[in-house]
Amino acid sequence: MKPLVILGMDIDRLAGGRHGHYVIENPMREHPRTRRAFRAVQWILAAEVVVGLAAIAIAAVLQSTGTAVAFPVWFRGAVVLLMTLTLFFFAWRAQLGFYWGYQRLRLFSQIFPVITLIVATIPGLYPYWMVIEQIVFAVLMIGIADFLTSDHMRDAFPSPKRRDELAARRAAGADGGGRG
Repeated sequence: MKPLVILGMDIDRLAGGRHGHYVIENPMREHPRTRRAFRAVQWILAAEVVVGLAAIAIAAVLQSTGTAVAFPVWFRGAVVLLMTLTLFFFAWRAQLGFYWGYQRLRLFSQIFPVITLIVATIPGLYPYWMVIEQIVFAVLMIGIADFLTSDHMRDAFPSPKRRDELAARRAAGADGGGRG
């Protein structure tokens, strides 16, 4: 798989570190369950974009009708939208088989709901409609995490260390060094 290079920078190495070019095996990348999981993740991310755009639209309508919209509402709306676009990037790289994309997407889909729900409980920080938006956002992110943490997806995207251990076990079994 060819690394993504923009303006001379190896984006996969930058985002994925020393394992930035580690790509899973093609049969697992093309497996119907892997493809189905990523299709679902893409749809959920699209729903996240709709939720983010709706939050900004509601804030704009309220502002235009004379209701004061606090800075945290605008800030959160913009951040959620940008964050979701970043998650689309991670999903794209993961669909191409890059382990780092899968790892980042899985990590953020597990962390963001927790942070979002904690922030939503801060009294008076956000209007009621935005608290509801945050809950919807968190539930959608939990859906992404659910797809990415399935047994199949964890098997499809073994860490480099786990991949090497599995290869060593297979080699030991093929050499007759395994138990019978």
